[in-house]
Amino acid sequence: VQVFKSRFRGFVSCKHKVIIVGLDNAGKTTILYQFLTKEAVHTSPTIGSNVEEIVVRNTHFMVWDIGGQESLRASWYSYYCNTEIVILVVDSTDRERLTVTKEELHRMLAHEELQNAAILVLANKQDIKGSMTAAEISQCLTLDSITTHSWHVQACCALTGEGLPASLDWMKSHVVPN
Repeated sequence: VQVFKSRFRGFVSCKHKVIIVGLDNAGKTTILYQFLTKEAVHTSPTIGSNVEEIVVRNTHFMVWDIGGQESLRASWYSYYCNTEIVILVVDSTDRERLTVTKEELHRMLAHEELQNAAILVLANKQDIKGSMTAAEISQCLTLDSITTHSWHVQACCALTGEGLPASLDWMKSHVVPN
């Protein structure tokens, strides 16, 4: 899906749309700016969205970071059009709300505008003692039951950037080459 096009030195570059979703305090904005700056940044709760262009070896992603507070989740669908990749950020220490995350994920997967989107689950906060592993999160979210979408789970730490380069590589491999 070619969503955004721009002319640069005589060729057309396609920008792939990505949305970052997850419950509040999962680390979505920290991950967005770690992708962009390779540094941890101080963030505050996102009201609405942040959008940044991330370039991975000549592949351009327009990444939309969408607020995860309960009152904002009902509007996530308004960002779905032309989305190629959904990044679901999970706080690996928040066992109590993992069921809510699972419900939100499966609600998104049922949406017609996301039928062709790939799903990248980032198991964030792996640096915290007692955090769930990527495998535990995969099991809790019943990812093995998802047969209609390509998906991947990646353990990561938004503060250090650990696991995020592999996430970008996976994203690059799951979009139509420019």
